[in-house]
Amino acid sequence: MEKNKKIFFTPGPTQLYPNVAKHIKDALSNNICSISHRSREFEVIFSETTESLKRLLNIPNGFHVFFLSSATEAMERIIENCVAEHSFHFIGGSFSERFYIIAKQLMKSPEKLEAEFGKGFEFDLEIPGKTELICFTQNETSSGVAVDMEDIYAIKKKNPEKLVAVDIVSSVPYVNIEYSLVDCTFFSVQKGFGLPAGLGVLIVNDRCIEKSKLLSNKGYNIGSYHSLLSLLSKAEKRQTVETPNILDMYLLREISKELNNIGIEKIREETEEKANMIYDFFDRHELYSPFVQDKGIRSKTTIAIKTPNGSGEVINRLSEKGFVVGSGYGVHKNEQIRIANFPMHRAGDIKKMLRLI
Repeated sequence: MEKNKKIFFTPGPTQLYPNVAKHIKDALSNNICSISHRSREFEVIFSETTESLKRLLNIPNGFHVFFLSSATEAMERIIENCVAEHSFHFIGGSFSERFYIIAKQLMKSPEKLEAEFGKGFEFDLEIPGKTELICFTQNETSSGVAVDMEDIYAIKKKNPEKLVAVDIVSSVPYVNIEYSLVDCTFFSVQKGFGLPAGLGVLIVNDRCIEKSKLLSNKGYNIGSYHSLLSLLSKAEKRQTVETPNILDMYLLREISKELNNIGIEKIREETEEKANMIYDFFDRHELYSPFVQDKGIRSKTTIAIKTPNGSGEVINRLSEKGFVVGSGYGVHKNEQIRIANFPMHRAGDIKKMLRLI
């Protein structure tokens, strides 16, 4: 390993995808950062980025791709445009809780089901009839718990009239979404796509657009320049409402093309193989162990490990050898490490890191 060259296994921002540096150089050479977001050149970037994502994630017709500043902004836009009063939130950690808190801050009346940190949900519940939007965080970055998409689909099938929003921030592109059974998803690019932070992607269907129109017509505040209606009006012209992060959009196009060339099934297969390698190692370790005990809900992409003697020692030791892992989240900062497992993370590097542990 080159001197001072580190490999980041942090859960986001994380290791850049290998060819990002080349694509940045190409973008600068081609003046991508200077073009107008009303230009023909930008419209090509918008269109090709959207089409590459739709192909990679198998997003069908009837869904619209919008570009925002972050996944957190996507939460706010979804609540503003899809909820008059009542949302329901499955909370299993800090990021699913953020979705709920945003609904509260927007003066809605959200309800919630909370699972113990590191545990799964009991899904045999009745969603309140007044609920307009059901919110899931499919992969909870803070705890390392993943919600089975089949459980989300079952909730949707029992409540077909309600909208369903799914946070896929730390599981995309690995997670496989059946879009006929969800209404919107969202993510940011600094995790599974290995890009610099600063771009969020919101994917919504026509039912979300219709709900936004309904709320607007009834006099509800659906936001200002980034309402779904404003975003759609510009997206239909292959444009954005405001000057966006054009560099990140360009990079997302290039990396999505590369991932499409690899093939999504191979990406998923490799992700599972690497996750199994990590979990098998820690299941046998004398000192460290997976935080999530139930193997059926263990995340394949953000893996939380208990460190009984504190996380600082192992984090520092790995960093000295060129491997950067994340600490635990929030109150678990000093008692856990978190290891990201995204497409840019190589099995050989994981093996080297585990040998050091």
